Amino acid sequence: MSKLKIAVQKSGRLTEKSLNLLEECGIKISNGARKLKADVANFPIEILFLRDDDIPQYVEQGVADIGILGQNEVSERGKDAQVIENLGFAACRMSLAIPKDESYNGISYFEGKRIATSYPKILTEFFLENDITATIEEISGSVEIAPGIGLAEAIFDIVSTGSTLLMNGLKEVEVVAKSQAVMIANKTLSEEKQQILDQLLFRIRAVRSAKENKYILLNAPNEALDAICKILPGMKSPTILPLAERGWSSLHAVVRESEFWEIIDQLKNLGAQGILVIPIEKMVL
Repeated sequence: MSKLKIAVQKSGRLTEKSLNLLEECGIKISNGARKLKADVANFPIEILFLRDDDIPQYVEQGVADIGILGQNEVSERGKDAQVIENLGFAACRMSLAIPKDESYNGISYFEGKRIATSYPKILTEFFLENDITATIEEISGSVEIAPGIGLAEAIFDIVSTGSTLLMNGLKEVEVVAKSQAVMIANKTLSEEKQQILDQLLFRIRAVRSAKENKYILLNAPNEALDAICKILPGMKSPTILPLAERGWSSLHAVVRESEFWEIIDQLKNLGAQGILVIPIEKMVL
């Protein structure tokens, strides 16, 4: 039986979260990222540990069938591989930053400036769209030190919390793009490998749905049930069970994490009591 070859970042901010995602999908990885390959005993995949900026090329050429990496690398490398799934972790933004004491009053600030970056393709396209002429200094790693050593007057780089910028006397002034971990695939997968990929995506989506939702249980007076059901639709509709105390029922439903606190306040106002919120391990839609 064929194995689906998955390329994962060898080391860096995506490595641990990528492996955790696979493990949450029930995939048992027998050796770690210190080797070039990892075997999987209970699912027909093989994991390749590669540099993240090489993954798009390997996927395009079919050395790897799919890859997990940042959207920023996909956009920068411009290889012929398709993004098939947003994975929802390693979120960041790609931003322009300047010395913190500089005044900034718009994108025209960068006209005629030198900007250091590891992402020249993305930045070039952004400047073309905004009719800005600037000199792009392509460097790899430690982009944030470029203004301090006189290599450039600004930088374009990945920003997560902004703490690295602050440590180097810089401030973020323009968000060019947003990025997160994505899965890319070779466009010519065999039917057998596509079936394995579909099984993997099914598991990933179940894990992600579970993280984005909470299971909620509560007690409520019967006269409030109609109003509460409008707030708690659940996956289809809430489960309602009568309590031993006359005039009261127990409701079970699923709530989106992003809506949780707003909904809790509404439920309390409608007389809900004994509200329990439970994490969901897997959620199959």
